[in-house]
Amino acid sequence: MSKRVLLLAGDFVEDYEIMVPFQTLLTLGVQVDAVCPGKRAGDRVRTAIHDFEGDQTYSEKPGHNFTLNANFETVRAEQYDALLIPGGRAPEYLRLNSAVLQLVRAFDQSVKPIAAICHGVQVLTAAGVVAGRSLTCYPACSPEILLAGGRYSETPLDGVHVDGHLITSPAWPAHPAFCRALLQALGVL
Repeated sequence: MSKRVLLLAGDFVEDYEIMVPFQTLLTLGVQVDAVCPGKRAGDRVRTAIHDFEGDQTYSEKPGHNFTLNANFETVRAEQYDALLIPGGRAPEYLRLNSAVLQLVRAFDQSVKPIAAICHGVQVLTAAGVVAGRSLTCYPACSPEILLAGGRYSETPLDGVHVDGHLITSPAWPAHPAFCRALLQALGVL
């Protein structure tokens, strides 16, 4: 039976962090439903490319448009085997949506894999699912993990950190490790 993953997106999601995991999962036969609150299947979200060019933080450039393939309003956690939350700027405002937070809590309560990369951890902290757990993220988001009662794991930019069903990585250079960990949690690898 094919595995099914829900991908939470929003405008100015990080380009690589949505495109690479989406395509990787599809390549290995995993069904991925990409959704965004307030948008429907066929609508697009704009992406941003965050790059590491030696500045004190990442730079940001326009990315591509990403076409959604499902409707947020109709998804339920019990329909899926895992949740994927890419980073970028989208998590800043997705975490303000009570339906998003309820969905994240449902995945957590069902102990289904939740994979969040970079700023995606902001949705987890807002949902209140990190207390007592160890996570990683883009370093600038680490205070949010601590304030939410979690433990920040300093992880190399190309690394992954797994604590139970939570799979987290600092940024898109971690895609090989991040995608591998999610696929292992799904039982695909």
